[in-house]
Amino acid sequence: MTKTTDMSKRGLLQSGALMTAGAVVGCATPGTAANAPATPFSVANTYVPIAGSAEMFPVRRIYCIGRNYAAHAIEMGSDPTREPPFFFQKPTDAIQVVPPGQVADHAYPTLTKNYHYEVELVAALSRGGRNIPMSKALDHVYGYALGLDMTRRDLQRGMGDQKKPWEIGKSFDRSAPIGPIHKVAQTGHYTKGTIWLKVNGQLKQQATLNHMIWSVAEQISKLSEAFELFPGDIIYSGTPENVGPVVKGDVIECHIDGLPELSVKLV
Repeated sequence: MTKTTDMSKRGLLQSGALMTAGAVVGCATPGTAANAPATPFSVANTYVPIAGSAEMFPVRRIYCIGRNYAAHAIEMGSDPTREPPFFFQKPTDAIQVVPPGQVADHAYPTLTKNYHYEVELVAALSRGGRNIPMSKALDHVYGYALGLDMTRRDLQRGMGDQKKPWEIGKSFDRSAPIGPIHKVAQTGHYTKGTIWLKVNGQLKQQATLNHMIWSVAEQISKLSEAFELFPGDIIYSGTPENVGPVVKGDVIECHIDGLPELSVKLV
C-alpha cells in the first residue's frame, strides 16, 4: 500500500468540478440552486465516493449503534441478552474518506490519552420513512462501506460515570473514517462474512457479520421508530469485541469480506 497525506473533506471544491470517484472528498459543491436563499457565508456539504461511479453519496446524518456484538457488549459491561438496541449520532464532519489501497494520515485527537479503534460495517440509505417494517427495511439500503468508529474512550467513560452525555468521546472531528460506498445492486447485502481489524499487522478484532445482535434490517426498523429516516443517512452497525487503544505511529488495517480494505496511520 502507498502512503498519502490526509486531505480535508471540506472546501476542496470551491473553485472546481467534483472530484472523480475514489478521491478523498466530502466537501461543498461550487454552486447553489437559483432559488436558494442568500446567506452570509457558505456551509460545506459532505460526500462519500460511490465505487465505480462518478457520482457522490451525500451524507445527511450519521447514526451509530452501540454494543451490537455480544462479546463486545460483555467487555463493555452490559448484558447482551437483555439490552435493547441504542443509538447515538456523529456530525457529518466526523467523516474522513479513505481511498482504497492507500494509508491515510489520521490525526490523534486532542483531550484524550486512551484513543480506541472500532471496525464496523456501514449501511447507506437512499430511501427514508417512519416505522419501517423489518421486512421492508433492506429496500432502503443504497450500499455498504467499511468504516471506523474512533473513540476517545477515557472521555466517553468519564462522562458516563458522571451520568452526562458522552458525545465528546464519540462525536468529534474525523472520528468516522470510511471507504467508498458499494451499491447493493452490484454487491448484494452484507449479512455474513468476516470482519477484522489489525494494528501494526497484529490481529485485534475478528468476527463474522452474522454475529451482530441486531441485523442491519432490524437497526433500520428500530431507528425509524425514533427518527424519520431520509436518503443520505448512514448507519455504523456496531463493532466486534477486543476494542483497544492506538498511539501515534500505529497503522490500523480493516477488512470486511467483499469490500476493499481500509487503512489509516495515527499521526
